[in-house]
Amino acid sequence: MSSHELKNDRILRAFQRQEVDRTPLWMMRQAGRYLPEYREVRSQAGSFMGLCRSPELAARVTLQPLERYDLDAAILFSDILTVPDAMGLGLSFVTGEGPVFERRIQSNADIDALPQPSAQKELRYVMDAVQACRQELAGRVPLIGFTGSPWTLATYMVEGGSSKTFAASKTLVYDQPQAAHRLLTKLADAVADYLTGQVEAGAQALMIFDTWGGALDPERYRDFSLAYMSRIIESLPREAEGRRVPVTVFTKGGGQWLEEIAECGADAVGLDWTTSMADARQRIGHKVALQGNIDPCMLHANPEFIRQEVARCLAEFGHGPGHIFNLGHGIQPETPPENVAAMVDAVHEFSPQYHGNQAASPKA
Repeated sequence: MSSHELKNDRILRAFQRQEVDRTPLWMMRQAGRYLPEYREVRSQAGSFMGLCRSPELAARVTLQPLERYDLDAAILFSDILTVPDAMGLGLSFVTGEGPVFERRIQSNADIDALPQPSAQKELRYVMDAVQACRQELAGRVPLIGFTGSPWTLATYMVEGGSSKTFAASKTLVYDQPQAAHRLLTKLADAVADYLTGQVEAGAQALMIFDTWGGALDPERYRDFSLAYMSRIIESLPREAEGRRVPVTVFTKGGGQWLEEIAECGADAVGLDWTTSMADARQRIGHKVALQGNIDPCMLHANPEFIRQEVARCLAEFGHGPGHIFNLGHGIQPETPPENVAAMVDAVHEFSPQYHGNQAASPKA
């Protein structure tokens, strides 16, 4: 089998709203701290970024969830903050605090001084990890590459790390909109180069995580988040290895803007658990595929309840292609791995009835 051949292309077909035999699934943060085998490799790497910067170790943890569960995609093990890190802001991860930047963006001069990192130079380690993942996968399932959205990256750069209020970021938008646009333009150009590099290295689908877009009001969301994601998508290679490279946009807390998100050029729109899958399909499901949207906390419940929630989510989407089953945000570190297995098994059991001419399966 050549490296271009896929044994399982179910998810790539679903992204194009083509017929499949069952609903494909993967999980945001599926390679991560809920798995003991991940924690073991993480301790070998010495630090989180040390793990990201080692193509061999990044590929190893990318494949770990596929050894446990019958998933339809691998997602590159990396972090959304690799681009601002490559801009020289001094990223580190502090236990209990999350990401922290040594230098934050506080002035026009800081924005002007930001270099434009290259996918092939400063971010070469990510491209090497993509290549290592493709080699290890050997056509088993497609590999998803990803990035943070320009607005989401900007919040970390301006706040200096995580934030509950985004006061500094929003003040920049309100008081100095032109400076904010300059920062976001720089980030959009860097992100477009970064994602293009991932496709050239072998990523077969792409995802833009707009984690903090939902913190904005509608007007600023359009101007300072969605517009820049559209700009990125317009510049991306949309075909590689003879296949379309689908792009998913996920704005956490963005359910009120689904119609506008569906027009941004993406093939799929990610949903968090606050948006009804049935409502989303009615509103935009004829234009794009839908990804989501189980509450990650549901995976702490008992396996029978998990099965019921899977059945409900599948029934909400209903019959036909264009649903990629996923969580509505990243899997939580305390999640019992056996509960993930219950969810995966339930998707496999209940979803065939919604596709093709399959006979109805027993209800949960």
